Amino acid sequence: MEGEKKEPEFENPIDGKKVASHPHRLPYAHERGSAVIRPVDRGKTTGLAMTSMYEQTNMQLDQIRAQMELLATQANEIHHRMTVSERIYEAEMSIEPLVNRTYYLYARRNGSSVLSLVSPAEWGPRPPFDYLATVKLLGDHTWEVIERREA
Repeated sequence: MEGEKKEPEFENPIDGKKVASHPHRLPYAHERGSAVIRPVDRGKTTGLAMTSMYEQTNMQLDQIRAQMELLATQANEIHHRMTVSERIYEAEMSIEPLVNRTYYLYARRNGSSVLSLVSPAEWGPRPPFDYLATVKLLGDHTWEVIERREA
């Protein structure tokens, strides 16, 4: 094999000191056709994230606020029913009230209350008592005010 020509060894024309050993770690595109890599604008990213976060948390806080207002309204209604119920149970009754029936609450001239089955319209032009409210006995033995006298 003495007659064979020896091929010269390949010499890389690029200087080894100017070549990256791990080009995928470079902060810029390393080939002509590579995707453009732009540094992240951390301020813009943080600003967008903060805006989104505030929007979401404000929406959730508004929902909780609405729920709290609803609960407060319900609590006030229950408290009102309790005070009306106390006044009715302190009133003079010549009947035993039945659940889901409508009754009428009146005030005597001396300030005491009377619960009656007779409506204000049934008394005629000169009722013996002052009409206060139309009430209905609920299943929990509290009273719902259906109609109230305009004061």
